[in-house]
Amino acid sequence: MKKAIRIYINGTVQGVFFRAFIKENAERHNVKGFSRNLEDGRIEVFVEGEPDNVNKMIELCKKGPKHAQIRNVEVKPEKFQDFKTFKILHI
Repeated sequence: MKKAIRIYINGTVQGVFFRAFIKENAERHNVKGFSRNLEDGRIEVFVEGEPDNVNKMIELCKKGPKHAQIRNVEVKPEKFQDFKTFKILHI
């Protein structure tokens, strides 16, 4: 059974290669979806795949790359959408 979630990350998360960090780890853990900067300064991440791998991504989002300072992580369950890749989206 596949799992899908949407994560909103708040803090010092833009300009610190957060989306690239997420994409690299998504490929490593074989999950699909996307990440993008939001206009309010947060990062949105949609991840789907095997439950253990999705859970690993949640933990990685809570830590972030070296220079990120995470203040809040909100995780919401989502409907599985069968993404084929993981992409960085641009607004």
